[in-house]
Amino acid sequence: MLSSRPSGTGAATGICSSGPAGPPVSTASASSRSAASAPPLADKLRAIELLGSVRYGRLAMSMRALPFLAVARHLVIEGRVILRMHRGLGFHESCDGSVIAYGADNFNSSAAGDASGDLWSVQFTGPVEIVRPAPHQRGLFGAGPTEVNGEDFDPVYLRLDPQLAHMHTLIFDASP
Repeated sequence: MLSSRPSGTGAATGICSSGPAGPPVSTASASSRSAASAPPLADKLRAIELLGSVRYGRLAMSMRALPFLAVARHLVIEGRVILRMHRGLGFHESCDGSVIAYGADNFNSSAAGDASGDLWSVQFTGPVEIVRPAPHQRGLFGAGPTEVNGEDFDPVYLRLDPQLAHMHTLIFDASP
C-alpha cells in the first residue's frame, strides 16, 4: 500500500533499460543516493505505486512534428498504464504506435492539506497502442466527464508499456 511519505532522498531518480540483453541502469548518480536508498527496480515500482495514487496525469506526444500535452485518466494494471481519453479530440490517433511520455504528480493534493506536505512527480516513457480493456477494467475508471469541449464524452483507451521511469520527490522538514 502507498505510504504517506515517498521514499528517497529528494534526488531525482531515473530507471532505464540498456536494451533487451542489459540490466536496468539508474540515471541518478551514486553520490546523490543514500546507502538506504532503494535499488533502481524498486524505484520504478515505487514510481508506478505513486502513479496509482492519483487519477489524472498529462500525456506528452508529438502532433504534426510539434510537442503537445493532453490530460488523461489512468489506471495501473499489471505494471502497464492504461489511459482513457476523449476520442473526439483525435489525440489517440497521434499516439497509437508511438513513444510517448506520461506524467502525474501530487502537487495539487499536497497543497490542499496533505498531512506530510511532501511532493512527488513521476514520468513514464514508452510505446503506446490503442486497446479495448475488458468491461471490468473499464469499470475501474469510474464515470467519465459528461462533455469534453461541448461534445459528448466518447472514451478511447491506450496502453503505455513503460520503458523509462523517473521519480522526483521533494521532502519537507516539519520544523520551521
